[in-house]
Amino acid sequence: MPSYTASIGAITYRFDSVRELLAKATPPRAGDRLAGVCAESAPERVAAQLALADLPLAALLEEPVVPYEADDVTRLIVDGHDQSAFSAIRHLTVGGFRDWLLSDLATESDLARLAPGITPEVAAAVSKLMRVQDLILIARKCPVVSRFRTTLGLPGRLATRLQPNHPTDDPTGIAASIVDGLLMGAGDAVIGVNPASDNVAQAVRLLHMLADVIERHAIPTQSCVLTHVTNTMQAMRQGAPVDLVFQSIAGTEAANRSFGVSLALLDEAHEAARALRRGTVGDQVMYFETGQGSALSANAHHGVDQQTCEARAYAVARRYRPFLVNSVVGFIGPEYLYDGKEITRAGLEDHFCGKLMGVPMGMDVCYTNHAEADQGDADVLLTLLGTAGCNYIMGVPGSDDVMLSYQTTSFHDALYLRRLLGLRPAPEFEAWLERAGIVDPGETFRLRDEMPEAFGRALARLAAP
Repeated sequence: MPSYTASIGAITYRFDSVRELLAKATPPRAGDRLAGVCAESAPERVAAQLALADLPLAALLEEPVVPYEADDVTRLIVDGHDQSAFSAIRHLTVGGFRDWLLSDLATESDLARLAPGITPEVAAAVSKLMRVQDLILIARKCPVVSRFRTTLGLPGRLATRLQPNHPTDDPTGIAASIVDGLLMGAGDAVIGVNPASDNVAQAVRLLHMLADVIERHAIPTQSCVLTHVTNTMQAMRQGAPVDLVFQSIAGTEAANRSFGVSLALLDEAHEAARALRRGTVGDQVMYFETGQGSALSANAHHGVDQQTCEARAYAVARRYRPFLVNSVVGFIGPEYLYDGKEITRAGLEDHFCGKLMGVPMGMDVCYTNHAEADQGDADVLLTLLGTAGCNYIMGVPGSDDVMLSYQTTSFHDALYLRRLLGLRPAPEFEAWLERAGIVDPGETFRLRDEMPEAFGRALARLAAP
């Protein structure tokens, strides 16, 4: 196995594998320090980045960071690699690839053709050589469109997941949050509930409730109960109105096993949901959540840095042409992303890597209450992701999820970003908002002034038995 070297002054640093080189070239973060895979000093990190810049892209295909024989995600990456698409950049080094991506030669259509040839390791490697502005600029050139009942990812659009969680799954409380979100223009990505009681019976009850709201008011959106995929499959067998199948995924076979899933299980769920044919403008039925640190927290990272593991999760997602993917970037806690700076960097990396690979990326701009972060940090990442072309964000009443006990973005945050950047909801959903009298028609997305009265009427209708 070859080694890789670079010198800083009189000191030459040696890296004995691609796995070590990627880990030590990574910007600082708590999870890599916890795993003992990070650079021991800033000079060693710079040396790793120099060596990585000179690494041929082809070397990232020839030396898997997790052994082929031991991991089905590696086999998925290797066996499914589009060599034809990759041939356009095969001659480049990682540093040369970065330079090309930043140039005007790399157009939106070029990057779309290239996406099937980008492996997670290629995406992760080039991201490690980038500044924040690089991650934003290139991701913006990579729109990824997905369709079910709404069309997400179109340039000039920003969607929201309406997240009406309740600590006891109380239907009236969930309904109140749904009304609150709809009347602030939220919900075009999905109305998605994290159930407090994770069992099939409760999932079925919530699915029927959400479907009733959507059908009764002819809302062009989709619902999802974020329960385990096996619960959703049982719900489908019972005739429940399942739109999207949710599952948390990770970048190694062992980490996915810790979530209780396998590629074969996801294959089965994907086919079952598509067979229901509940979409109107498309048939992309999967919703995946990811997050840096999940493989490490399961002791299933194989010595790979957490950002490269995260990019490998996008290869799993890409297999299923998902409707929604998002990184829950600060949810695991400060053991993996310590503060606002680390969370911001990780969120932009995740969005960049997913978009470069052709995955329809959204983001849960969030942090736990014991992290060194606050709403100011969330505002910064939210704004940067808006400029980068993020497909969707979360919408929670008051930014505080009272069931999951973490801080994320609110309905008002989505309004802020739409106003600041001139972004609009998904086209099908925007047309419904205009018909419902929630927004004024016109070139600017603007809520109507008579909102309090409209809120009362809608709440009475939705909360009615």
